[in-house]
Amino acid sequence: MTMMKMAEYQAKLPATFQYSGFRSHQWAESLEDIMATNRWTKEQLKLAFHLYCQLPFGKLDMRTPEVIKLAGLIGRTPGAVAMKLSNFASLDPAITSTGRKGLEGASNLDREIWEEFHADWEALAVESELLRRKLDADVQPIDDADEQLIPEDFTGETRRVVTEQRIKQSFFRRAVLSSYRGRCCMSGLSEPRLLIASHIVPWSKDKANRLNPSNGLCLSAIHDRAFDKGLITIDDGFKIVVSDELKRRDETFIREVLVPLHGKSIELPERFMPSAEFLSRHRADLFVDNQKK
Repeated sequence: MTMMKMAEYQAKLPATFQYSGFRSHQWAESLEDIMATNRWTKEQLKLAFHLYCQLPFGKLDMRTPEVIKLAGLIGRTPGAVAMKLSNFASLDPAITSTGRKGLEGASNLDREIWEEFHADWEALAVESELLRRKLDADVQPIDDADEQLIPEDFTGETRRVVTEQRIKQSFFRRAVLSSYRGRCCMSGLSEPRLLIASHIVPWSKDKANRLNPSNGLCLSAIHDRAFDKGLITIDDGFKIVVSDELKRRDETFIREVLVPLHGKSIELPERFMPSAEFLSRHRADLFVDNQKK
């Protein structure tokens, strides 16, 4: 990438995204690193893993539009990007535990990126999204509806916080929904407008795992609400537990829709299995039956 081209990219970056500790010269160095070598750089691998988290396992393919798009942005072939995504799959316990192997040959740097994301989901998700937006001159980071939510008199810092929050929420939603194949794990509902990326341990209770996809479940809006309020939970065997409080309610909807869930297994994700630790915390801290003991 020429210096003129990098300057064009930098000029097109809205002021909203010039944050997270990055300065213009650092962005230029990152872009130069990405485009200047045939070896996979850390920046390229971060972008690849960022995409890996947000694609269903069945779409880790060179023909997938998102794969083709990323390949063009980082100067690699779609086949090379698809292979790298499969390398990451070979490191994923949720994949390998089912007999699938991904593509062997993950490098030490691949493993390093894997560990970095799992150690700090928030920072890496934001960094990767900003780097991608820097490379993609056509991206529209904030749509008209979002812009209306930010008053004109908001300071740059407030805009930064709002934008960063939206990046985090979008990453978590896409990572969780893609892992569960876009279906509620309790009901099988697949209408995306009715699906929630639900936190097992609430957002406010565990900052370190706010964006950890293993702290997420794909639930319909009604199941999300019931889970969030502790009216239902999940045991160590991934079976649904309905509270006694719900079982006592004499309402047709509850009797016909929610109570029959008791004892049924959730549909497990392709990746990012729900953490046993997080499920235990949900039962202990939120499940209403345990709050009465």
